[in-house]
Amino acid sequence: MFAMNFDITIGTFRLTTLESVVVTCSVENLADTATITLPGAAYNRALEIESKIKEGDAVRIRFGYDAHLQELPVEFEGYVESIATDDGSIKINCEDEIYKFRKDLKNTVLSSVSVKVLLQHVIRELGGFELSCDYDFKYDKFTIYEATGFDVLKKVQEETRANIYLKGKTLHVHPQYAETGKNVICDFAVNIEKSELKYKDARKRKFIATIEGTDAKGKTIKVTKGTPGGDKFTLKLPGVSDKATLERRAEEELKIRAYSGYEGSFTGWLLPHIAPTDIVELRDADYEYKTGKYYVVSVVSTFAAGGGSRKVTIGKKIG
Repeated sequence: MFAMNFDITIGTFRLTTLESVVVTCSVENLADTATITLPGAAYNRALEIESKIKEGDAVRIRFGYDAHLQELPVEFEGYVESIATDDGSIKINCEDEIYKFRKDLKNTVLSSVSVKVLLQHVIRELGGFELSCDYDFKYDKFTIYEATGFDVLKKVQEETRANIYLKGKTLHVHPQYAETGKNVICDFAVNIEKSELKYKDARKRKFIATIEGTDAKGKTIKVTKGTPGGDKFTLKLPGVSDKATLERRAEEELKIRAYSGYEGSFTGWLLPHIAPTDIVELRDADYEYKTGKYYVVSVVSTFAAGGGSRKVTIGKKIG
């Protein structure tokens, strides 16, 4: 039997009791988040804990099995976003460094601007961040009006389909599946507790993507890519007229739709440690033809007195 252990600090305060903590990490979400739930009965009054922590306090969360505190892996680092005490327990909601992007930017209009130059402008104004961007996408015009840094990131993410996330103080912007982490093996007979995976055949997953942009005069520029006879879908990108950019957007959309392999999620334990961008090899002795390697899109890690688990959502099969 594994012994559960945790080390959570909020500001200068270290938690000594815990009901549960849930950490959600994803390359498809702008922010990694954590929800720390404390048993209200462990404190005389909710205000006792509220007097020791506040919104904006730095948070570090570590947990795991059979380890001394200093050896526990860091699962989350960020800031207190809000504190709720209205349901009999105390919930502390946290965000990663994206919390610092929720600051107002100066109104401006950037013409003929790439995503890289746009985000360099944003982090230069916010200060304290670096950019790692290899995503090629161009706007004819990008207007920042009464917007925060977070608002800009959200718009870019929605329109480009790029993976946008923070690692520490570095903002990452990459094509889907471009950046990969470590390799991990998960076996249906060994370390997968619950599966919500479905196996799909690419022969039955044909798509045709049409991406429509518009130039400064309102003229529509259209790009179509995909497999003849496939299901058709259309996306519109106002203010984008560069044909190469529209083609790239179509390719990104097809990446996540057309392949033979599993889709969905599975749940295992805290070991092996799995994080977004990792490559997980799924093995099934009963169906060896289904064995394959998949890009990890998101991981929801839960730690509580009853045990620990990770729910892993996979993206496209890559090997």
